Amino acid sequence: MSELATYDLKLMDPAQWVHDHSDALYAYALSRVRRPDVAEDLVQDALVAALESHETFEGRSSERTWLVGILRHKVLDHFRRTRRTREAQDLQVGDAHGTMGLYSKRGRWSPKPADWGGDPAELYENEEFWRVYHACRDRLPTTHAEAYILRELEGLAPQEICKVLDISATNLSVRLHRARLFLRECLESNWFGR
Repeated sequence: MSELATYDLKLMDPAQWVHDHSDALYAYALSRVRRPDVAEDLVQDALVAALESHETFEGRSSERTWLVGILRHKVLDHFRRTRRTREAQDLQVGDAHGTMGLYSKRGRWSPKPADWGGDPAELYENEEFWRVYHACRDRLPTTHAEAYILRELEGLAPQEICKVLDISATNLSVRLHRARLFLRECLESNWFGR
């Protein structure tokens, strides 16, 4: 390893982790699990796991990147553990956010998607848009949100998501489709169509 590619292992101070990284870790967890109490527990679990294994840290990344990596695994474990609860919710949600009424008899959009217009780069920089987007994302049903978050935020491959959520590829496809439809409708109602 080159000197530039590694971080100084002596700089790692577990006593400073909460002060230096807890806000970033909490924001990461909250954006994935959408519940403050669960996010707090996951951050705590990640910090405990990091403390137990900090001597194995090889210095190939920054301390924060290493901690986020541990937290990421804790989030994935959380999704695996809560699978049975999600299955019960699936039965209750049914087709509440399905595709009924979105297509004409000929298979075309009905109504057509609104023209969102504008410059995507400007929209990306607009803080108000992101507040509306996050509010819409937070209203997604849990099963749809988890699939969407793992795919779009975590960047997991579909096969990995199916393993984590213990669902079929077809079920994943349906969840992602419904999540995107819900977000489209919510953004059109609360941002683009206002």
